[in-house]
Order: sequence, then C-alpha cells, then structure tokens
Amino acid sequence: MIGVSRGVSKNATRGKGIAMTRRALAAAAVGGVLALASSLPAAAQTPLKFTLDWVFQGPTSPFLVALDKGYYKAEGLDVTMDPGQGSAGAVQRVATGAYDIGFADVNSLIEYNAKNAGKEILCVFMAYDFPPFGVHALKKSGIAKPADLAGKKLGAPVFDASFRLFPAFAKKVGLDASTVQHVNLTPQLREQSLVQGTVDFISGHYFSSILDLKARGVKVEDVVSFNYSDYKMDVYGNGIIISPALAAKPEAVTGFLRATAKAWKEVAANPAVGIAAAKKRDPLIDEKLEAERLDMSLRMNVLTPFVKQNGMGDVDPARFARSVKDVAEAFGLPAAPEPEKVFTAKFLPPKAERMVAP
Repeated sequence: MIGVSRGVSKNATRGKGIAMTRRALAAAAVGGVLALASSLPAAAQTPLKFTLDWVFQGPTSPFLVALDKGYYKAEGLDVTMDPGQGSAGAVQRVATGAYDIGFADVNSLIEYNAKNAGKEILCVFMAYDFPPFGVHALKKSGIAKPADLAGKKLGAPVFDASFRLFPAFAKKVGLDASTVQHVNLTPQLREQSLVQGTVDFISGHYFSSILDLKARGVKVEDVVSFNYSDYKMDVYGNGIIISPALAAKPEAVTGFLRATAKAWKEVAANPAVGIAAAKKRDPLIDEKLEAERLDMSLRMNVLTPFVKQNGMGDVDPARFARSVKDVAEAFGLPAAPEPEKVFTAKFLPPKAERMVAP
C-alpha cells in the first residue's frame, strides 16, 4: 500500500507540474501578445490637427470639452488643438494642409473659395446659425441709429469679419459706406480706442466687444450695438471647415462632428463644464467674464429657432444661397461661388444626435 501510495503521489506531482507548466506557458503567451499590442501604434486612432479662429474662450469651449472628456478619442481620433489668429488665418492653415480641420467664419471661406476655384475648402458644420457680427458705439457719442454712422470714424482690424461685411450692412440700412473713415487698429486696441474717443464706433463680435468694453468699466446700457442679424442680413457665422485631404476620410469627419455636437449639447445644458475646460487650458482667463461670453453666444448665435427645430450643424439652403451672394457683393468678388462648394451637410451625423434642448 505504501508503494502504491508513493506511485500515485509521483503521478499526481508529475500531473500538477505539467498543468502548472501549461498555465505558465499560456500566461506567458498572453503576456507576450499584450506586450506586443502595447508596443504597436493604435491603428484606429486617426491623427487630426485642429485650429481655432481665436484664443481659448467660453464660446469655443465645447471643442475643449470633447477633447478633455475623450469624445474624439472614442471616435478613433487623436486630436491636437491650437488657438488661432483670426478666421482668415484659420482658412489659410487648413487650405495649406498645415491643419486638417478648423473653426472659422464661413464668410472668409466664401471669399477664399471664390478666389481659388478647384481648390475649395468645405464647411461641414455650421456652429453660429446667427452671426455675432456688428458695430458698436457709446451712447455719449450721439449715435442712436445706423444713419448716424455717416461721416464717423470706424475703428477695426482690417481682417475683422464685421468690418469686412460692413459695406453689406451699410447697403441694407441705406448708409453710404464711403462717408465712413476707417482707422486700422489691432484687436487689443479696438475697445480701448472707443473708450478713449479716438474712434466713434468699432466693429466686432458682439460677445467679444461688449464684454471687452465692460471689462474697461463701460456699462452695457451705455453701449449702442447694431447687430447685422437684426437688419435682415442673412449671413451665417462660424463653422467647422475641413481640408480636401480630410474630405476623403468621411468616417473621421463625421466622428469629429458627432463628438463636437455631443460636447456642445453638454455645454448648452451646463455651461460651467465649458468654462472649466477653458480655464484648464488657460488658467489666466476671467471665469465670470467667459461664462457671460459663453451665455451670449449660446443665446444669440447657437441656440436659434432653426437649430432648436433642425439640430446643430445644418443650414437653410435658400438662406445660405442668399448669404453667399451678399458676401460676394460685400467683398467685391468677381463672382459668387456655388453654395454647394462652400457648405455640405453630407458629413453630418444623424439629426437625432444633433438636437439640442429647447
């Protein structure tokens, strides 16, 4: 019995040893596969360089939210994001291929496409259904209606979208734009010059000029603003634009738009999320000021009646066609580009994914 017992013990030990060896080999194999996988590039992650039109602020915080919360990464996109120096610059960055995708004034895009037939850049998502463009004066100047701008000094950077579109606004309100004297200013000196009285009125995004004036001690009620959208100007504002090379990757474009729309809806429901993302990127921003700027952009430019009914990103085709003609005339372009060569809805995610709360 003792001899049998020893035999069983040896067989059992041998069996256990074989089982342990098999488990060890299996574990090593799995470990090797994992190590190999971790050493390989993530094939599903498509790198995208994205440029804003301006610095990191409240109105553009949804892009930062989508980046920080991994919404782009969930779509298989490895997105890097940089601030810009104006819409015209953002268009050039995308046109040259330095950036794959950007956020820019669609009217700058209209001008570029009109001058670069065959090399058009497409807008694939309209973010500002109503434009933030306008001109602003102080009540103490005596300016109370558009006609009062005649013969006055307009302070504006030459690349400012509101300034570029001022001739179209003047035509709408019956003002002779040639009577207005332009004073070229840097963005940093624009509002300061109005406060100091070296110019009579300025052009600029409403949510930027009003709050920058407020930061300089001017009360909102002491500002007179003529917002272009209040004077039957059908122009649109900023949208997401893509390079021709990226247009050949529809899944990547739609994924970027889906992630962005998700973040914008989230920020619209809880603006504090957006401000936290902007603060993380630029610790020096004034959180209260940016919260107010974000609120203005949402109410006036993003969450419009059209957007609440049709979702973010799309345009009204008839209105957009009119806007292209108006912009071409305002910019003195030889011909207006075809609307479909400026904007396309073919990359948009389904409407249900772009709907925002009323």
